[in-house]
Amino acid sequence: MPSPKTRTALLGLAFLLFLLLSYIENTLFFQTISGEIISNNLLFVVILFTHNVLAVSLILLGMTFYVNLVVSNFFKREKYANIVLEHPRMFALVFALMIIVLSILRGSSLLGGIDVEALPLILLVSAPVGIIEGYGIYLTIKKTLSQNMSMKDLTYIYGIFFIAALMEVAFINLLISIAV
Repeated sequence: MPSPKTRTALLGLAFLLFLLLSYIENTLFFQTISGEIISNNLLFVVILFTHNVLAVSLILLGMTFYVNLVVSNFFKREKYANIVLEHPRMFALVFALMIIVLSILRGSSLLGGIDVEALPLILLVSAPVGIIEGYGIYLTIKKTLSQNMSMKDLTYIYGIFFIAALMEVAFINLLISIAV
């Protein structure tokens, strides 16, 4: 069993590697989303679910790395290094909101740019899925920072993202049927 500092360094390397891989996956994800994939509901659900699971797993790995940095005393001289671990709910809430807003803006940019006039409508349509995904991100961060993540919790979180993928495909199909 490696020492805590070695384990933290390995977690950091794994995080960097998976961050690079997620960048590639994210680029491919947004390039391959097309009418053919959207029209195949099962394939679209699988792709969205996989994309979301990879994103939340990257968040989990990053938060685990941060927890190990703090617990292993890498920030001995930092006055507020433990603040995130002492207040995991607040940090999880702020981080989840930030991720959801950025995700909505990224998704709306697929429509040829962000139209400020259409942004309220996009936010309204995205709200139900955003709330569910935001809750999943919130739980992931809160459980990880509280250092009490279990396999049952992880299964529950991935289930939340499966429901979100189903809802997202349903909403997209609804929007397409209304637009046609």
